[in-house]
Amino acid sequence: MANFDPGWFGYGALLVVLAASFAARLDHIRLGLAVAALLALPLVLIGWQGTGYALLLAAILLVNFGQVARRWTRNAKMRFSSEERELRSRHFEALSASDARRLIDQGHWISARRGEVLIRENQAAPSLFYLADGDATILRDGNEVGTVTGGALIGEATVLDGTQATGTVSLTSNARLWFVPAAALRAYLGANPEIAAALHEGFARALRGKLASANTRIADGS
Repeated sequence: MANFDPGWFGYGALLVVLAASFAARLDHIRLGLAVAALLALPLVLIGWQGTGYALLLAAILLVNFGQVARRWTRNAKMRFSSEERELRSRHFEALSASDARRLIDQGHWISARRGEVLIRENQAAPSLFYLADGDATILRDGNEVGTVTGGALIGEATVLDGTQATGTVSLTSNARLWFVPAAALRAYLGANPEIAAALHEGFARALRGKLASANTRIADGS
């Protein structure tokens, strides 16, 4: 221990700050800053720097740990219905409980009847839909090109950029839906870019699942 260089505490703190800079979520960044401050604190306690540095590091440590603890406490208090828990686990698992709660609250839950059209071909998707229960068909130029079953997102490919849909999606059974209007979703994500990043991951995963299902249908039909 006689040859131990206290500077390693500083190197460790810098590495933690570097790792925290890659984090996408604010609570992870705050936690990284708090850990970095904790690692650097021994440097000032053994006399490398003055009392002012110690107080500054202690403040960084306490503020960031306090903010993380506050956010984790708030997340622990969040409550979701069984439908909301299913939606979150399928498509919003990258979001914290509080972020998922706020996003879900932007939309509405409805019961819809068979035959209702959710998205029309060559028109912008009016909303992002989550088909909690029921079935839908996808038509292109009047021909069925696919189906959608319970648990799927509908409109995720175009709802954020407002491009025209390539097919018409209509319900083939009575259904239970969650939906959020496209304009409201874009405005909300514009004000919350960290949620937008996580949501894009969920959309990409949903699209990959649909592509895999389409490939399976094509292979079965060949």
